Parts: sequence; structure tokens; C-alpha cells
Amino acid sequence: MTHDLRNWKTAGSETFLDLYRILPGVPAERAFEELSTMLGLIRHLTLEAEINGDHMALGAARYLSAFAKAVADDIELGKLYPNAQP
Repeated sequence: MTHDLRNWKTAGSETFLDLYRILPGVPAERAFEELSTMLGLIRHLTLEAEINGDHMALGAARYLSAFAKAVADDIELGKLYPNAQP
């Protein structure tokens, strides 16, 4: 296993909401960029939900957090098992 991020790719094994799957072979650097964006949105939505009692923002944060977890888990699987097929 290499610690060089340039060699990591998504595994394409993780799903979220039993409907979506992370694409295999996406460079980890790109996946981390999207993950960072999603986490920023989740933070904003949860703050809005807390301050304004916005249940729709809370629901959106829940969906985005499921997506973010799937991306993070899939990057980890791609790092641990670089030659695995989805």
C-alpha cells in the first residue's frame, strides 16, 4: 500500500441510500475535493437548520452526509484494495 495520494482511486464499492454507487477509478484527489465541498455544505445546512428551525435544510444535510460518508469509505477501500473490482 502506498501513501502517495496520486496512486489512490475510488473502489466503486460503496453505495448510499440504497440507490447510488460511487464510480470506480475516480482519482482520490478529485474525490477528496468533492468530499470537502459536501462537508462544507453539510456544515452550512445544519447551522441553518439549527438557527432557523429549517427541517428541509436538516433533511438535505442528512442526504449529503450519507453521500459524503460513502465517498470517504470508498476512497479508503480504494486505498486498501487498489486492484479490487466493484
